[in-house]
Amino acid sequence: MRKQKGFSLIELLIVVAIILIIAAIAIPNLLRARIAANESSAVASVRTINTAMISYNSTYPTVGFAAALTNLGPGGVSTACPNPPTSTTACLIDGQLASGSKSGYTFGAAGTSGNYYAYGTPITANSTGVRSFCSIADAVVRYVSSGAISSCAGTETPLQ
Repeated sequence: MRKQKGFSLIELLIVVAIILIIAAIAIPNLLRARIAANESSAVASVRTINTAMISYNSTYPTVGFAAALTNLGPGGVSTACPNPPTSTTACLIDGQLASGSKSGYTFGAAGTSGNYYAYGTPITANSTGVRSFCSIADAVVRYVSSGAISSCAGTETPLQ
């Protein structure tokens, strides 16, 4: 008789079972890491909007703060900045953020001559992010643990 070489069916099933156990442990950690990265990006984006609003107010004092998020950008995702920038296309933030969607979050901002608010909410709760973030003219980034923010009252929990 000739000796056969190879793996038995039992050995292959054991290897597949071990791979499935490792995947079951790793996938939730990977999803949590992605949510944490999206939330960090959202906080940075709200801070960028804060800086842009203050710069906009300094550049266009007769207008005040930008009326909408799109006024802070170039006028489109792939649009080049006009030369010189105007109060409707100030080119203070990139086109992707000005479009209102970035890294699993939806962003918005509104301003008047004396005040503004900026916010970011997850596109899909518990999948792209858990917390919603906002800021007002004091430039403190705040959050709520669940639910969407469409305006910022200043009573939300400050980010530390």
